[in-house]
Amino acid sequence: MKSSKTQLYVLTGFLGAGKTTVLLKILEHLKGHRVGIIQNEFGKLGIDGTILRNDDIQMVEINRGSIFCSCLKLNFVKALSEMAQQDFEYLFVESSGLGDPSNVEEILQAAQAVSGKEYDFRGVICLVDAVNFMNQLEDLETVYRQLKHCHFAVITKSDLVSDGQIQELRKKIREINPVCKMEISNMGELDYDFLKEDLLLYQWAEGEETTNSEETKPKTLFMDFDGEVRKEALAAFLNGIIPDVYRVKGFFQIVDEGWNQVDVAGSKIDFKKCDRFEKSQLVFISKTGPAIIKKIFAVWEETVGLEMKLRN
Repeated sequence: MKSSKTQLYVLTGFLGAGKTTVLLKILEHLKGHRVGIIQNEFGKLGIDGTILRNDDIQMVEINRGSIFCSCLKLNFVKALSEMAQQDFEYLFVESSGLGDPSNVEEILQAAQAVSGKEYDFRGVICLVDAVNFMNQLEDLETVYRQLKHCHFAVITKSDLVSDGQIQELRKKIREINPVCKMEISNMGELDYDFLKEDLLLYQWAEGEETTNSEETKPKTLFMDFDGEVRKEALAAFLNGIIPDVYRVKGFFQIVDEGWNQVDVAGSKIDFKKCDRFEKSQLVFISKTGPAIIKKIFAVWEETVGLEMKLRN
């Protein structure tokens, strides 16, 4: 019996909105099904890929840029065409937080032409960070585009804001996208009935040229560190560079606590226990271009003072 087409979902949402958390919950719900993931990060260290990877999931990572940008578009088409041969029931594409998905349907058409197989594209799910969205929207066209071109908007981190702020957020979402399906998520949980729907029925915007390009690509840096630091010192370092970064994440060995996953979104710093790694590493996505290099060295020296390596 011929298998039906793979259902394809694209997850968008700005850096730190909770895409990996939501995807982990979806994977939990779909346990026992054949599921594939294409995971896109701006940094070449596959931080989220490390969190998502397990023996039951087949995953392809595409790093160092946005899959919607001309710089990686061919890699994305190739990954889609290769995944089309795997006979998955579901394929989830977790795009970079800086990804502008305005051209996603054009890319899917190219993948079909290459592979000869057609996906059942079910829609774009955009995660809206209840804490940081309004500020992000003022600064970045990408945030506006992600919402404009989605079919399903999921408000995350709702437990960290008031009911009044949620209402303001709903109103703002409707100004940008009057027709998308909308839901509030707590701790990554969703009503999974959306998997039975055709989210394309909530289409608002026509496809257009993405804003992602080599010229608009932000500076990304990587820190390597051997040894341990105190949590207070690491937090002081991160607080010192927060104004200059869109995002920081990685894994660090902390005195008396062992290995922790480190996650900075907006002004919020999260530490969470994790498995052991060979060395401590952080990825920085800069708001200030190469100027971030001098800032990182200066703040690290002031707060931690131990030897570390910084690289492109």
